[in-house]
Order: sequence, then structure tokens, then C-alpha cells
Amino acid sequence: MAAIRYELIKKCKQTGARLGRIHTPHGSFDTPVFMPVGTQATVKGMSPDELKEIGAQIILSNTYHLYLRPGQEIIREAGGLHSFMNWDRSILTDSGGFQVFSLDSLRKIEEEGVTFKSHIDGSRHFISPEKAVEIQNDLGADIIMCFDECTPYPAEYDYVKKSLERTTRWAERCKKAHKNTEKQALFGIVQGGVFGDLRVQSAKQLVELDFPGYSIGGLSVGEPAELMYEMLDITVPLLPEDKPRYLMGVGSPDYLVEGAIRGIDMFDCVLPTRIGRNGTVMTSRGRLIVRDAKYARDFSPIDPECDCYTCRNFTRAYVRHLLKVNEVLGIRLTTWHNLRFLINLMKKVRQAIMDDRLGDFRNEFFRNYGYDANN
Repeated sequence: MAAIRYELIKKCKQTGARLGRIHTPHGSFDTPVFMPVGTQATVKGMSPDELKEIGAQIILSNTYHLYLRPGQEIIREAGGLHSFMNWDRSILTDSGGFQVFSLDSLRKIEEEGVTFKSHIDGSRHFISPEKAVEIQNDLGADIIMCFDECTPYPAEYDYVKKSLERTTRWAERCKKAHKNTEKQALFGIVQGGVFGDLRVQSAKQLVELDFPGYSIGGLSVGEPAELMYEMLDITVPLLPEDKPRYLMGVGSPDYLVEGAIRGIDMFDCVLPTRIGRNGTVMTSRGRLIVRDAKYARDFSPIDPECDCYTCRNFTRAYVRHLLKVNEVLGIRLTTWHNLRFLINLMKKVRQAIMDDRLGDFRNEFFRNYGYDANN
């Protein structure tokens, strides 16, 4: 019995985007969906009840960080991530590959796996594909990821080719190591940088391995947006219609809408929480830096069109004051708003798909937000 099941509900006649639902051991969620990132088994500044209030259906946690602190054994003893963090809805964990490879000078890649130094205390560690799966089995998330190498941008063709071929071999090893198949769905990760033929090679190899879902990695790592869209246009049609498609590490509003149009079901990114902590908020009319002095006497909501707790109860002037005096409530309110904004954006995207007007929605949203709808 499969751990998850993808249900296709409708395709948009205007764009071909798809509306779906993914069923997991901890409930179902509607797609396309944005997943808040809870790196350390918590979404920074938000309680589980608050996440539910803003409409979060699934959250992501980070294997690398949880492996280092508090350790997989402690989380296993606690009954897994769901019990440990008191979250009874779906959870996805990444494999730790992106974090390990971003260490750069602190790691060494070999066929067997990766040796790296902890960014916390410099201690040495080794993660193989088998180890990455073992950690995630202990964490107990509903959806887990194969161990892969996320190549940087730019990177030479030959290096990217060797890397994706190793990623495919690692995916085979991950699949063999994964034992908890009835409760956890293991996704393969398509790599290949910004080289179309390599994306095709990677996608075809992974589809042959027959995973219950597929992630697209190695994008939104510094390449121009048009290159990312080109890679999606090449890759997505090669992935099975009856399985989820997850674009990793993408969370800006334009990428979410464009990704949905191209058939992506799942997205995640630290963007809304990170910029929120720095005083930047997303609104229906574009980004706004609420810390700026011009908002000191602005007694309107952050976004008059938003229904979040922050916008219903507080003004730009008050939020700015909290941020300027380093009150924790300030970053909680900006985080709350940004997460609700993206979750609500995806709700609107789903409705636009249902109404066969996602292309029109895209143009209207981009025009209001300040994007060029022709690019």
C-alpha cells in the first residue's frame, strides 16, 4: 500500500495547470500548495495552532539541522516529528543534501557519500544515501527526499552531468534503503542544472525507478527566472501525471504562480519568514519595507486586502515601532502576514484553476504586484 496518493481534480483549460489533492497518513492537502519551512522542527515565530489558523496544510523540516540538533535518536524516542513538535498534519523532510553541499569548503563529495564539518562546532560527520534515509525514517515525516547533490549556478556541463548521474545512483541506493514504504513516501529529485538535455536525462532515469513523487531541485539558485522556467517547461512533461511534482526552494509570488501554470504541485521556501524578520512584507500591491520611516505615522493595515491576524488588528505604524525597538511581537506579526499572504495566494491560484482562468489571474496579480506580466 502506497504511503501517499495523488488525486487529480481538474486541469485549467486556459493554462493546463492542475488542481489536485495529496493524501498522506496525516491527512490530505490541496495542491498547488505552499509549504512553510520549519527548519528546526518549528516555523520561526509561529505555533502549530497559529499555522493552522493561517491555513498551513503541510510544513517542511530540515534533515541536516535536526540530525545535528537534537539528533535523530531523540526525535525517534519522542515518537517522531509529529509528536515531537505537536503537529498532526502532513510533514515533508528534505534529505539535507542542499545544506551539506552549501557548506562548500567544509565538505568532501565521494561516491559513497559526503564527509562534512558541522557549521555549529566543526565536528566531522558522514552522510551516505542510506544514512539520509535512515535519519528521515527516524524523523517519521510523511514525505521524504532522496539524498542528492544540488549543483550551483553557474557550473560546467561536464560537472553537472557527472553530478546528476551520481544523484541517480544515490537515488537507487535510497530506494533500496527505504523500509518504511507504507507510511513514508520517498521522492526522487531531478537535477541537471540549466542544461535541458541533462534535465531530460535525469527525469527519465528517475521515472524508471518509479518513485511515488518527484522533486525538481537545483533551481532558484541564482539563475535568471527565464532559465528556470525553461527548465520547468522541459522537465515537468516528463514526470508522471498521477504523481506529485515538487519544486524545491521556491517561494516568491511570481515563481509560485508561474510554477503552478507549468504543472507544479508543491513549493517551499524560507523567503516569507526570512524577509519578515528583516521588516519586509508582501502585499497585494508589491513588497513593502515596513521598517522605513515613512510608515511611522501610517495607521493603515500592512495590506488592506489581507485577512490575516496582523492586518485585522494592527497598523503599519505599530508594526514598525515593534521592529524598531526589537520587540519579538514585531517579527511574529510580519512572519504571520507573509505566510498567510502566500498560503492565500495559492488558495486563489487553486480557485483560478477551478474557474479556468489562471492565465487571467496571473496577469491581474502581476500587474497589481508590480511584475512585468510579459516576462
